Amino acid sequence: MKLPNTAHTARPWRIHEVTRGFLLEDVWALPTPGGPDDFPELVSTMVSDADDGFPQNAPIAVRFLWAARWKIGALLGWDGKAAGFGSRVDRLRDRLPSDLREAARGPDFKDVPFTSVYLLADEWAAEMANRTVHTVMHLSWVPDGSGGHRGQMAVLVKPNGRLGAAYMAAIKPFRTLIVYPALMRSIERDWAARPAARP
Repeated sequence: MKLPNTAHTARPWRIHEVTRGFLLEDVWALPTPGGPDDFPELVSTMVSDADDGFPQNAPIAVRFLWAARWKIGALLGWDGKAAGFGSRVDRLRDRLPSDLREAARGPDFKDVPFTSVYLLADEWAAEMANRTVHTVMHLSWVPDGSGGHRGQMAVLVKPNGRLGAAYMAAIKPFRTLIVYPALMRSIERDWAARPAARP
């Protein structure tokens, strides 16, 4: 379920300290009910889903959009090394406050271009940069209002000039109407299928 931006901005997340200049694009409540200590499982489930499930197991419309994005990116040179970290932008990891730099970095992805920035007990950030945007995926673990907890995902972006702004505007309807609903269903399936959820 999509949430108002205040669901992210009103909480004292550490990510606020290192994403000044980023735009908060989306905030989503994740269908991942759990207890107060289940956040590590959420992070593990998200990484596993990104590497082995989504978008390979998503509906055909999502797989088509995903493949088209990478094909267009390859043709236009959006995703090469010269378009990302170390050339166009610096990693957030390189400018963390000292206590976050000393915290766990978090798990690595195998098949997606995101890299972990830091991992805390209730907060995890991963980043990606290409010719169009510098993006941060922020996961958190929040009370659900009924005695339990659930995951929350925020997406923050820093578009690269007019190209990045045009790109974000062009993909917004596809992202919110097709990609994210499919992603939520995939997360929900994976969360329900994890060993701790089995009777």
